[in-house]
Amino acid sequence: MAIDTTTDTSSAAPSPTTTPSTTASPAPASPAPAAPGPDGTAPGAPRLSTRDKLVLFVLCAAQFMVALDFSVLNVALPDLGADLGMSRSALQWAVTAFALPSGGFLLLFGRAGDLFGRRRLFLTGLAVFGASSLLATLAWDPASFLAGRALQGLGAAAIVPTGMSLLTTTFPEGPARDRALGISGTLLSLGFTVGMVAGGVLTDAFGWRSTMALLTVFALIVLPLAPGLLPESRTPDRPRLDVPGAVTVTTGLLALIYALSTAADHGFGRADVLVTLIAGLALLTAFVIVESRSAAPLVSLPMLRRRTVAWGNVGGLVTFSMMSTVVFVLTLYLQEILGLSAFETGMVFGVQGVLSVVAGSYAAKVIGRFGARRTLAGSLAGQGALIAALLGLGTGSWSVWLATAAVSLASMCHLGAIVSYGLTVTSGVPDEEQGLATGLVTSTQQVGITVGIPLLGVLATTSGDLLAGVHTVLALDAAIVLVAAVLVGLGLRGRKAAGSPAA
Repeated sequence: MAIDTTTDTSSAAPSPTTTPSTTASPAPASPAPAAPGPDGTAPGAPRLSTRDKLVLFVLCAAQFMVALDFSVLNVALPDLGADLGMSRSALQWAVTAFALPSGGFLLLFGRAGDLFGRRRLFLTGLAVFGASSLLATLAWDPASFLAGRALQGLGAAAIVPTGMSLLTTTFPEGPARDRALGISGTLLSLGFTVGMVAGGVLTDAFGWRSTMALLTVFALIVLPLAPGLLPESRTPDRPRLDVPGAVTVTTGLLALIYALSTAADHGFGRADVLVTLIAGLALLTAFVIVESRSAAPLVSLPMLRRRTVAWGNVGGLVTFSMMSTVVFVLTLYLQEILGLSAFETGMVFGVQGVLSVVAGSYAAKVIGRFGARRTLAGSLAGQGALIAALLGLGTGSWSVWLATAAVSLASMCHLGAIVSYGLTVTSGVPDEEQGLATGLVTSTQQVGITVGIPLLGVLATTSGDLLAGVHTVLALDAAIVLVAAVLVGLGLRGRKAAGSPAA
């Protein structure tokens, strides 16, 4: 697939904008963009109004809730299995039942929001998520629990792309969107980390059901606030939905995510893993063919040929997949080699979460100074270098400090990559296609979280020497991120636009 080489100005420092609008096109870059002020905004740029802050709170709280769901149940799985009578092999479905619909339906729901109303689909997703969290909390057998988890995933698939597109259409390109995406990215990273810590605390104090009850409470807080704050937005011409494209991409993603999730626990040798992996790749290939011939495609192939969309998503895929792998292997290392408890391990990742918040508070300033594309490439390079530093881990107690410092600093770079890749992909995309663009962003995120552990993490779990296996995974992980940093930096480098710094 050819990559568009036209001039792109998305890496330029954001220009001051007027008041945010849900319908206005992105503001053009200023001929001479001013340096950001101490709070990360350009001089003269409007501060967020009270209503803007409330809108941002609702959207970010929903994203935080979904991120929390990815990790809050992990440490509760043994208690869950004992209570509901689920075998160890069956427990993987507590994760897979959520991952399948949450990843498989992202693109479809992102586009459906564009066509039929993002606010409407966002509210529907919140209602489904809250009700299914309650079902999972009250589950009386494995079937009812897994049904709740699957419906949670379906709700998340509606919340994430529509919430992100509501954010990018409410806050236009420039300082306002930079700040909004910085906060959103911070809470996304923090939600995953908080989930790991909160899951252990809640399970020890109140049992596994409290982890699902926490999600129910979040939904009950956000859902009543959203209708009065969020504006409705949709594509004005209301074209028909591309059904063949929707079927092929959704079933293809479902098959691919199932294969990768199952391989994480059972390897790639199982027949169902191989069959669904091949089927998923075949269906996604068919999806590309269908889209090239469709009059109203679900995914615009010209959009995929934009340098910012193509290379931005490459950067997003790498940063998510490789960082999730690091968290996985470090969890094994800290508990099985260094002998830390689940709570102590959670505290290590708690430091990571705190520094992610710090990184989020500076993300807008960094992007304002260097541009989203340079920040993305630089953040990937920093993440890769700090993962490489983890190769110094051994069996001594001092390794706890090395692990804490390196993974926390790597997470700061990871947060920079999250924010800058979201900005890179959505910059310059018209409002009527923001749901599609953010659907691509969130699909990349979900596939990235899913793909890293089965592809690399399995090397640690199947190694006869766990420490050697951890070192192997970390070396490959660091190499992939560093190579991606170079490729993304070169892929996003373009001609110097008038009045803009070079990419």
